[in-house]
Amino acid sequence: MPDFKFIKVPAGERIVLNAQGKLQTPDKPIVAFIEGDGTGPDIWRASQAVFDAAVKFCYGGRKEIAWMEIYAGEKAQNVCNTYLPDETLEAIEYYNVAIKGPLTTPVGGGFRSLNVSLRQKLDLFACVRPVRYFDGVPSPVREPEHVDMMIFRENTEDVYAGMEVESGSERATKLIAYLEKEFGWSIRPDSGLGIKPISVQGSKRLIRAALNYAVEHKRKSVTLVHKGNIMKYTEGAFRKWGYDLVKEEFADVAVGWDDCDGKPGDKILVKDTIADIFLQQILTRPTDFDVVATMNLNGDYMSDALAAQVGGIGIAPGANINYETGVAVFEATHGTAPKYANLDKVNPSSVILSGVMMFEHMGWVEVAEAITNAMVKTIGQKKVTYDFARLMTGATELKCSEFGQALISNFGAK
Repeated sequence: MPDFKFIKVPAGERIVLNAQGKLQTPDKPIVAFIEGDGTGPDIWRASQAVFDAAVKFCYGGRKEIAWMEIYAGEKAQNVCNTYLPDETLEAIEYYNVAIKGPLTTPVGGGFRSLNVSLRQKLDLFACVRPVRYFDGVPSPVREPEHVDMMIFRENTEDVYAGMEVESGSERATKLIAYLEKEFGWSIRPDSGLGIKPISVQGSKRLIRAALNYAVEHKRKSVTLVHKGNIMKYTEGAFRKWGYDLVKEEFADVAVGWDDCDGKPGDKILVKDTIADIFLQQILTRPTDFDVVATMNLNGDYMSDALAAQVGGIGIAPGANINYETGVAVFEATHGTAPKYANLDKVNPSSVILSGVMMFEHMGWVEVAEAITNAMVKTIGQKKVTYDFARLMTGATELKCSEFGQALISNFGAK
């Protein structure tokens, strides 16, 4: 076990990855949490109460979570004198499962983004975002119930790799001169430049995770979303490597569009679409899409656009997972909203539904189902936080903590 300076380890056991690549979850697993910045403490308190009550409801005391607080963001700066302590990364790697609230990105130094740093330092290559509609949630589209997708976004490459040089800097001048000399590329001398790495390894392991999910959950299709008509050797290569992977590893359960003329029989259909067309068709033909695999920047745009169709990122869960090591961080997908901090006001659903994903990942599917059913029931009763109440007729506006208690009261409700 790592030797921690600031983290207090509770009584419990590690979740471990067995020789078959499956997680083994003990009856009292140690699960790390980062409460988050801004509204993070409010939504974490409400969420933890829901998680503990759901576990008790399902298992009657036979199982429980041993919560272990770890530090990142403003609280880490106050406690550990750094925004992202090394021991936080060590704890996540050792205990394998963590959940977090929103984190502030420090201004003027530190990290470009703490969320991106966590993903890259822990090699959490798959950002997994389920998008589904809960009946009664206000939506800007006419038929939001037709949206039911699982987004797999590559997390470690693309322009998010952070390989940039500033306009007018010595490094930019050298790079522009090199590119002109070696490649004949004419670039304006006052340009800033960025590198967009897309690798075979990074692409295939992300697409493999999407295909495995589709197989395990009996989904009908996997769509590769790219801008390969313009970026042929990066995003176009992502598309090509995806179809190659289908033939290499999944030929018994999946088939590419061109190899079956769009008629896959009882196999999973693997197809592709251009990113801008996808953003149009999720509005006009959302039922055409099931599981989606894409690169980092595309995935960022797409997952938030889809979340807007089903009520916004306040109710959108997310996870960052390395399926090869078993390490996973589940997270709120929204920002810190500091003006609402400590007001017990904001919607905790993003963290709560990320907890649903966490329990599914751990194999505690009964807990995941209990929370999901309670969410459906509570929203159906129009008991919601302010963000939904102001858009719903006849709603009862609840505080953050009250919404959590409303969920708890609906465990097992018919």
